[in-house]
Amino acid sequence: MVMATTAFTAARTSLASVTLEVADPEAAQGFYTAFGVAAHIRLRASDALSTGFRGFTLALTVSGPATVDGFVAAAVEAGATVLKPAAKSLWGYSGVVRAPDGTIWKIATSAKKDTGPATREFDELVLLIGVEDVKATRQFYVGRGLTVAKSFGGKYAEFAPGTSGPVKLALYKRRALAKDLGVPVDGTGSHRIALGGTGDTFTDPDGFAWEAAE
Repeated sequence: MVMATTAFTAARTSLASVTLEVADPEAAQGFYTAFGVAAHIRLRASDALSTGFRGFTLALTVSGPATVDGFVAAAVEAGATVLKPAAKSLWGYSGVVRAPDGTIWKIATSAKKDTGPATREFDELVLLIGVEDVKATRQFYVGRGLTVAKSFGGKYAEFAPGTSGPVKLALYKRRALAKDLGVPVDGTGSHRIALGGTGDTFTDPDGFAWEAAE
């Protein structure tokens, strides 16, 4: 498979923040503080109906397997459920957990061996949304002004991060994403997530809502 790397003009829109909609913001704040990502996400109360797979995951890219293990252990100790135990794979080493508020988190590294001590730091925070048509949704976001950094045909696309926020946006086929996370693909109702952007308010083809960042 050939990976295409595409450069466009400066983005009119970029991902500035991610807000998780949770039933209990105080409890969620406690979890994300213990997990180590509280400074990088926002929380707000919501009782919007959501069942099954919510169509996205948040992923931490870290330096090595021991750091993956550390984040997974911290999440479990704070109340998360393990969906996929941390293990080696073709691409490296990763584990998947579900936070008490229902958000799925993947912690991964491309390294299969540790080259240094474990830390509680991560290199990237990626919002990976599952879409029905990667090419069409990629073009939608290009039209909104996002810059494509990587594209693997109709299977995966990644956008260059903006300067105003810590989170990178990427697209993956919804069915493939659910399989990777170890959950059934079916899901209905709210995604329970809002994306803060540097542009105006809109909703993408798969129902993910963007709001003007504060």
